[in-house]
Amino acid sequence: MTNPLTPPILSDPVELTRALVDIESVSGNEKQIADCVEQVLRAVPHLRVDRHQHTVMARTDLGRPLRVVLAGHLDTVPVAGNLPARTDGDLIHGCGTSDMKSGVALALHLACTLPEPRYDVTYLFYEAEEVESERNGLHLVAQAHPDWLAADFAMLLEPTYGVIEAGCQGTLRAVVRTTGTRAHSARAWRGVNAIHAAGRVLARLGQYQPRRVTIDGCEYREGLNAVGIRGGVAGNVIPDECEVEVNFRFAPDRSVEQAAGHVREVFAGYEARVIDAVAGALPGLTAGPAVELLTAVGEPPAAKLGWTDVSRFAALGVPALNFGPGDPNLAHARDERVEVGKIRDGASVLRRWLG
Repeated sequence: MTNPLTPPILSDPVELTRALVDIESVSGNEKQIADCVEQVLRAVPHLRVDRHQHTVMARTDLGRPLRVVLAGHLDTVPVAGNLPARTDGDLIHGCGTSDMKSGVALALHLACTLPEPRYDVTYLFYEAEEVESERNGLHLVAQAHPDWLAADFAMLLEPTYGVIEAGCQGTLRAVVRTTGTRAHSARAWRGVNAIHAAGRVLARLGQYQPRRVTIDGCEYREGLNAVGIRGGVAGNVIPDECEVEVNFRFAPDRSVEQAAGHVREVFAGYEARVIDAVAGALPGLTAGPAVELLTAVGEPPAAKLGWTDVSRFAALGVPALNFGPGDPNLAHARDERVEVGKIRDGASVLRRWLG
């Protein structure tokens, strides 16, 4: 295979974004893009390179007093008729342009062209961020090579439209169960309809007032919403069970345990079973490299409304932020795209910060 990531491409983050987008890498199919990234990094004399499955690590060892991590995932959501990349004026269209191959392009460009950064840098290009957590490349690295994640500060190149998005929300999914008595629908009075009972669960959601929480100047907006409902036995049976699945996006001042307790309080009187939960991350704005990054960006930070892998670093005691050229509102969209100007601005910001 001829590697499309040639030296001229690597020197230009815009052209590099296009080239990365054109290497299809839907979650589970990251081998080709990981091979290409590994090959170019191994040719860079100032980097030490290693690999775990389809996650590629490259690092400088210059004896700097501080180490920072720049991390970006190589995978995308499924293609939606939006490959190969297409350029229209100042826009590059295509699967992964925003989330997050434009961010990966910034990290790969810097890894190859910045031999003397002010901090020692670990670059992580990882697999399977868009799917279940146990397949996530950072999760696998934390188990097999935890030293790769050791740092004084970390930055995830998630789409933020060129501003710093601090921390992230936690997320929890729970199933709220209602019960009844099964009966023939022709004699419905002999039963109790569990689906009808779910209306009271939905009414609580309709009346719910979510918190707005300001932490270090960043406002996190919580939300508790129904995302699915399952019930029914047959077309002539009064159902005796119904389940409403809810998703709670919570501010990072709550732990997972506190979030679960809040959901159970909201649905007091019903069985509320937590099926998935992951903690958020506090803003992480006070670390020295973070302060210098904010200066380079020149704009105030905002809260990250969503969950990202900054949470993994926060759990390790490593403060972390999100910064990338993509627009988060376009992530996963059929018309996903990124602005050329945002890529160039992002590259300039990171070069000022690291150089």
